[in-house]
Amino acid sequence: MNGRYIEFWQVLVVSSLRYFVFAGIAYIIFYVWKKHRWSNYKIQSTDPDDISVDNELTHSMITLLIFAGVIYLVLFTPVREYTRIYMNIHERSGLYYIFSLLSVILLHDTYFYWTHRLMHWRKIFHYVHCVHHRSHNPTPLAAFSFHPLEAIIEIGILPLIVFLLPVHRSVIALFSLYMLSMNVIGHLGFEFFPKRFVRHKLFRWFNSSTHHNMHHHYGKGNYGLYFNLWDRLLGTNHPDYEEEFERVVDSRDNTKLS
Repeated sequence: MNGRYIEFWQVLVVSSLRYFVFAGIAYIIFYVWKKHRWSNYKIQSTDPDDISVDNELTHSMITLLIFAGVIYLVLFTPVREYTRIYMNIHERSGLYYIFSLLSVILLHDTYFYWTHRLMHWRKIFHYVHCVHHRSHNPTPLAAFSFHPLEAIIEIGILPLIVFLLPVHRSVIALFSLYMLSMNVIGHLGFEFFPKRFVRHKLFRWFNSSTHHNMHHHYGKGNYGLYFNLWDRLLGTNHPDYEEEFERVVDSRDNTKLS
């Protein structure tokens, strides 16, 4: 068993553990252990069926295998020598470190929006994106529930980043954690933000769990990932997004008071 083989499985194990820590624990807390404790925070009143949950878990396992393969190829083979990853954190300033992390997040948000819209193109939707949309009422386990072709598109952001920008290896790790945590929040199915969130001058540019939940429920609109920038600029927010968000929060808060 050579070193590269071991490194591939190390990547697969770490990626899988990270998924189960973030998505798995969130699922256990909100859909099993404390299900009734948080029921008034639920965006859709019904629970997802077992078939949908099994589908989310199965396709996430396939996605993790694909993700690990690409990560291994980019970071643990001779391909690495052609990237712009740097190992010595003192090679660039702390200010650049922060700049690079923010740039990676903004780049991914843009990448996600446009690839997401492309995958909703009628001619390719059923070949690429339909698997993810089997979850009309998603759980955190849907965070990586992709068709293999979509999984390749999603992880395509990694080579784009490392060949385009000088990034320290820890920036990639932090970005990966941020991406997964925000993905889990988007598929959580529960809304915790306050009512004024979508009307606030600053916070309205950030997405909520309701935002992506509506995308799954209605099957169109609300294409953004982290930020509500492209959806607002290009008019692709669901027309009832703000009203639906406030309805969910009103229902939640009224239940708490009763």
